[in-house]
Amino acid sequence: MDLPAGEVAAFALAVTASGVVAGLMAGIFGIGGGAILVPVFYQVFGLLGVDDLVRMHLSVGSSLAIIVPTSLRSCRAHFLRGAVDMKLLRSFIVAVPAGVVAASLTAAFISSAGLRAIFAAILFLVGLKLLFNRRGWHIGEAVPGNPVRSLVGFLIGYLSTLMGIGGGILNNTFMTLFGRPIHQAVATSSGVGVLISVPGFLGYIWAGWGLPQLPVASTGYVNWIAVLLVIPVTLLLAPLGVRIAHALDKRHLEIAFGLFALFVSARFAWSLV
Repeated sequence: MDLPAGEVAAFALAVTASGVVAGLMAGIFGIGGGAILVPVFYQVFGLLGVDDLVRMHLSVGSSLAIIVPTSLRSCRAHFLRGAVDMKLLRSFIVAVPAGVVAASLTAAFISSAGLRAIFAAILFLVGLKLLFNRRGWHIGEAVPGNPVRSLVGFLIGYLSTLMGIGGGILNNTFMTLFGRPIHQAVATSSGVGVLISVPGFLGYIWAGWGLPQLPVASTGYVNWIAVLLVIPVTLLLAPLGVRIAHALDKRHLEIAFGLFALFVSARFAWSLV
């Protein structure tokens, strides 16, 4: 789908504004931004008249492309501090990308409504967990070994890729439920984000290759205007969001993001009616 120069400018302006929102909220809530970017992109692409057949897929693929440099940067920083559980991360090297590949194949055939339903369902569960979170919640005292660990890694890769997120929300939940400290979980999740985002965004390029409904400057389900505009904006504003977060109570932040997750989940669920 080709757009006149004026519409391209409006598209660029709207996407840049979405990067401002995503950067601030990602910093405030301590997540990679995918859970913010996908619903924001979905709204922006809708306002700009992007075909509904590709709108959700484009939002997810573009989000994954943006997560690539941010996850690489974050993983390196955490690794240099010695905070990443490399043993756990190495055990995910096959399972997580396998889930990503399976999700990319699914994305090539699943409808926009199906993708929205998956996003809504998982975000609803995440919202409930944040709202009713208790520090003492544990399933066990040690992260399970194989085959359970590989299955979990596969599911993290699969579901995160379908949602367009870096896996932090799901991996943090997995590790903390088995007694790992949150700082180690966050650090290790940055590595999981690399395992998801790199093959994930390539998979979405393949899944949407050559579709006529795609907007200008798109390669498969990745829109490069969105990617190139949002990356510097999110990197610039995320530190400001972090400063805001440190000025607020952590529990209040969990409740706020839990409510945001439930709102977005309801918004996507309503779109299916």
